[in-house]
Amino acid sequence: MERLAVVTGGTRGIGKAIATRFLEEGFHVIVCSRKESHFTDMQKELSEGNRSRLEFYRADLGVKSEAEAFGDHVLGSGRPVEVLVNNAGIFHPGEVHEEPDGTLENMINVNLYGPYWLSRKLIPQMMEKGRGHIFNMCSTASIIPYTNGGAYCISKFALLGFSKLLRVELMDKGIRVTAVLPGATWTDSWSSSGMGQERFIKAEDVSELIYSTYKLSPSANVEEILIRPQKGDV
Repeated sequence: MERLAVVTGGTRGIGKAIATRFLEEGFHVIVCSRKESHFTDMQKELSEGNRSRLEFYRADLGVKSEAEAFGDHVLGSGRPVEVLVNNAGIFHPGEVHEEPDGTLENMINVNLYGPYWLSRKLIPQMMEKGRGHIFNMCSTASIIPYTNGGAYCISKFALLGFSKLLRVELMDKGIRVTAVLPGATWTDSWSSSGMGQERFIKAEDVSELIYSTYKLSPSANVEEILIRPQKGDV
């Protein structure tokens, strides 16, 4: 049976690079996103073989019912989950005292509750087979607050805490947990920044680190991956 990797927010940016990397290694990959058009664009770039092993589910993981429905869809696929990458996230700039009302709630829903709800759905299956690897896409904002980061930093601090807790809870159950903390990574959101791509991490660098970490022996767990642009944070 094909190994299954689940990648949330897997149709663009870092998520897309991660999903593609696991497809290249023969995994069946299920991705979710709020926009099916992004999945259509992604498919056009893949080989026929990889397209046949890629599955899409439309979901807004900031909505509990949709996150849980996605989890049920994954469990109903008939393939046990080998890798879960909680990558979906949102960012709105601003400082705490001036952010629009609801900003924190919105980012907590997507950046923290989404991974929490989906992990709760899929972890019992991983526990039954005594293996699996969970990657939570945190950020350098999880460890270093910055001006104009506001609610985003709060949500990413919380996601790192969630990752640390899962690591403790699951270490004796054969399930590995890794928090990924990338700095500025080149995606569409940076295309209008006026800075060249060489100033950023490549999304493929992050995906390669994740796959290499997964490939380690079951007796090793990389708890945190911290990666920054060579010339420092943007």
